[in-house]
Amino acid sequence: MSSEQIPGQGAAGAGAETEAEELSVLTDATGMRAMAHPVRMALLELFGFRETLTATQASEALGESPANCAFHLRTLAKYGFVKEAGGGRGRERPWMLASRHVRITTELPDPQAALAAGELGRLMFERWVERARSVQGSAAPLPGWEDATGWTRSHVFLTAAETEELMEQMRLMLDKYKDRLANPARRPDGARPVEWALFASPVADWAEPPAGEAGEDAPK
Repeated sequence: MSSEQIPGQGAAGAGAETEAEELSVLTDATGMRAMAHPVRMALLELFGFRETLTATQASEALGESPANCAFHLRTLAKYGFVKEAGGGRGRERPWMLASRHVRITTELPDPQAALAAGELGRLMFERWVERARSVQGSAAPLPGWEDATGWTRSHVFLTAAETEELMEQMRLMLDKYKDRLANPARRPDGARPVEWALFASPVADWAEPPAGEAGEDAPK
């Protein structure tokens, strides 16, 4: 299993520095287990909508105490997921993501790291699905967003390479709006954080066997 997780649902900051930022791959089992805490995952998601975040701001958004948020932010910093942004006053220390482009993969030489990556990926996926379920199943959709909230599913025949290319094209389409994270002035009236989750899954059960592999039961 391999997935690209950009903390905060794919948002990225503006500027040449972000464009040149390299994709980092999680390889440390201890760090992945640390990230898997619910509050820490929620903090990382918040950075998708904020360039910087203080413990007080996180507390207001998550309903946790400032002290608890500060502890979890420091823990994320310990494992290299966030870093101090500077410019704080007193106890208000702004934090920022160390990297907005992180890949989680089970294809790792360390078996423990592979297991941790699999569990972390499962927990993150469940969070996305549960949040989508709560929105899609709501009896009171956000006014004005009734037609903009939804889901779609398509089946097409693609190679693995074509699927990777298509996912990259979709990511680039979303990247057109990434400068709105760091610069609120670029957000048009009525703009809200919108979560996009793209899942590409080969459906092995439905696929016809390749030529020459039809098996003994194939028509003669």
